Amino acid sequence: MATAVLAALTPATAFAAQKPLEGFGRQQLRWERCAEDQPPSLECTTVRVPLDYGDPHGRSIGIAVSRVKAGSAAKRRGVLLMNPGGPGGPGLTMPAEMAPLLAAEVRERFDLIGFDPRGVGRSAPVHCGLALDEQVLGHPYSVETFGQDVARARSVADKCSDKAGDLLPHITTRNTARDMDVIRAALGERKISYLGHSYGTYLGAVYTQMFPRQTDRFVLDSALDPALVWRGVLRGATEAAELAFTRWTEWAAARDATYGLGATPQAVRAAFWDLVARADRMPIVLEGQSFDGDAIRAQYRAFVQVEAVTPFVVALKAAAAGAEAPAGVGTAAPAVTAEAEAPDVDNAVSVAWAVLCGEGRNWPRDPEQYRRDAIKDRATRPLAGDFGANVQPCAFWKSAPREAAVVDNDVDALIVQNEWDPQTPLAMAEGMRRALHGARMVTVAGGEGHGVLVTGRPSCADADVTRYLTAGRLPAKDRTCS
Repeated sequence: MATAVLAALTPATAFAAQKPLEGFGRQQLRWERCAEDQPPSLECTTVRVPLDYGDPHGRSIGIAVSRVKAGSAAKRRGVLLMNPGGPGGPGLTMPAEMAPLLAAEVRERFDLIGFDPRGVGRSAPVHCGLALDEQVLGHPYSVETFGQDVARARSVADKCSDKAGDLLPHITTRNTARDMDVIRAALGERKISYLGHSYGTYLGAVYTQMFPRQTDRFVLDSALDPALVWRGVLRGATEAAELAFTRWTEWAAARDATYGLGATPQAVRAAFWDLVARADRMPIVLEGQSFDGDAIRAQYRAFVQVEAVTPFVVALKAAAAGAEAPAGVGTAAPAVTAEAEAPDVDNAVSVAWAVLCGEGRNWPRDPEQYRRDAIKDRATRPLAGDFGANVQPCAFWKSAPREAAVVDNDVDALIVQNEWDPQTPLAMAEGMRRALHGARMVTVAGGEGHGVLVTGRPSCADADVTRYLTAGRLPAKDRTCS
């Protein structure tokens, strides 16, 4: 199957085979310092690409590209492109951010290349002009608010069509992969290596599908399952949250003497849901922030980080009782993602919906289907099932889905994955592994959080990544390390 798919895609999409694109590959690049608040080693340029690859002689747009040069001209192998995730995440500063986190041997061999994907940041940014409550990708379901949820979803779709309708149909993963290949050609490289995080793993996998002959060494950190694009990704994350919540109840019960949430997992679970019910009756105020039951459940991704989330729950419980939090207990909800925060939220969310709605083919058009799914998922995944299944702007998206990207090939890649990832859970990474038959996967047993390499925390997968990027050697088989 993989061979047949590649045969169908490669002639039509490989950059070298498209004569109209040759001029884009020969463009002269002018490098200069990116910004005063960035290190001098980070240089920037602009690469021109077609807005519509079906009409390469038509309108073009500029893709902002950055680099930190390889540390050794003698040992230099090529370029390592990077994407931080999203969709909608800016990547221009990523080379400077990742340089200290990579092994010295890797830094010697590769120019680190970042870029703002099309539609993002400094690359023809799109804006839908969304209100604050429209800049949230998931909302809880209730009978009372579902009408508002439908109206909000319709409003987002209408605003995006009105304000960015000429650009949004061209903001797709496959077009961004094509942009990557134009960048490759403009840099004078025969192949590219790659480091992608979260959504960036899907982007990288799509590149390997479209341009297998230009693919060198690809590292995919915290991978998505290509078969779930895109509604299945949102719903799958809440399924993983339920597993993490169960693990947390066991962890907290074993430490009842410290946290006082219950001596058994069942007691901890009951204490948590009592807290949610109490907050639904009267919101709990903690350090000036009000939490109703839905706001507490909205922290569902945090339950993978048991040591961070437990003090937060303890502090909420104390606040609900009108008591002070125990001494030394933190109160802020823990951060659970390593993805770069976009400075322009409207831009990031607008691009996210452009990709999620514009290339996902499994979005129902009937709002009642979302209602039924939200009720069903909330029943089976009470922590957050409704957040992933509730109605989204894709139900009302104006442009028809285009260019769904199939991923099924034998190209080499290395997938690294935490066992307890709140956003791209282990089951999703296993789906990516099934799609990339030539890949190997290293699972960090007990690893918590969204990101292995990009967090900068030492990991048992680090040596595998360094060996692969420097020597091209994948592990002999998939493995789990701790």
